[in-house]
Amino acid sequence: MSLDRSQVENVAQLARLQVSEDAMPETVASLSSILDLADQLQKVDTQGVEPLSNPLDATARLRPDEVTEHNQREAYQAIAPSTTDGLYLVPKVIE
Repeated sequence: MSLDRSQVENVAQLARLQVSEDAMPETVASLSSILDLADQLQKVDTQGVEPLSNPLDATARLRPDEVTEHNQREAYQAIAPSTTDGLYLVPKVIE
């Protein structure tokens, strides 16, 4: 499928792209070659071809859910200026 200059100008206007006069012939050629490649790919016979694997089908390998550290909340809160019921108390900052 080949594009002509007016079609590329229309697409550029819709996409809010400014294509200079000097770059217009190269842009028309580039877009036409991209559409030609898409047409060529559409013509390929894919009957009997198995789809490739999909990364979304894979499941994540999970590590065992084991406790690796001990609870040290009392030691951490011992140096805090103010705590209550295991929570850190901070001054109100919203007026």
